[in-house]
Amino acid sequence: MKSIFQISGMTCEGCKSTVEDKLGSLDGIDNVQVDLARGEAVIYSNNPISFSLIKETLPPKYSLINDEDFNLDTHRDVTVKVSKIKQLKPLFIILGYIFIASILLNYKDWNSSNAMLDFMGLFYIIFSFFKILDIKGFSMSFRMYDPIAKQVPIYGYIYPFIEVLLGMMFLIRFEINIALILTIIVLGITTIGITKVLVNKRSIKCACLGTTLNLPMTEATFIENALMMIMAFSLIFR
Repeated sequence: MKSIFQISGMTCEGCKSTVEDKLGSLDGIDNVQVDLARGEAVIYSNNPISFSLIKETLPPKYSLINDEDFNLDTHRDVTVKVSKIKQLKPLFIILGYIFIASILLNYKDWNSSNAMLDFMGLFYIIFSFFKILDIKGFSMSFRMYDPIAKQVPIYGYIYPFIEVLLGMMFLIRFEINIALILTIIVLGITTIGITKVLVNKRSIKCACLGTTLNLPMTEATFIENALMMIMAFSLIFR
């Protein structure tokens, strides 16, 4: 009997091994195969698998994504309908803080260009911080969609520090044009990978805030990158 469960929180090969070992230790389960890219665990068993049992067996880091149509009698796939807005709440809060900070830094002597530079600088510094917290996990997640990281894995370890450098360049107003061009190139390449994931409707985790906040890949990831590139273009040609 085959059952497919979608599981969030898996970001690396270590996560894959942990989930396979935990679920494989349950009675009645013959085999467990985890697809890290799709966030799925395929379970082969002699009898129907209890949703609650799988949920209790998984470590706290991982959670089942289930569907309201789940039915044990028909052994349908388990998927959880979690609100995208709820899942992306940490991202919206962080972007809100960055937006407010960039306004406050410039409200006395308002200059839209300076506000955008501060926004971009703070964006890079804050986002890189979350990536560096678990740089190995970030690298594994980033490799799932970034075209360069797929071909050159070490790029995933270097990328957070590229963001740190760009953030500092924007905040101290050093070689702004170079930083703007690099922003368009770096985020443009990543956005190509994000677009492919969204078009193919793959279910993977977004590495934009590292692995700590466990965000899904959604249109919001595309929008945040597009926003940064639009600001970069507007500042170059202003």
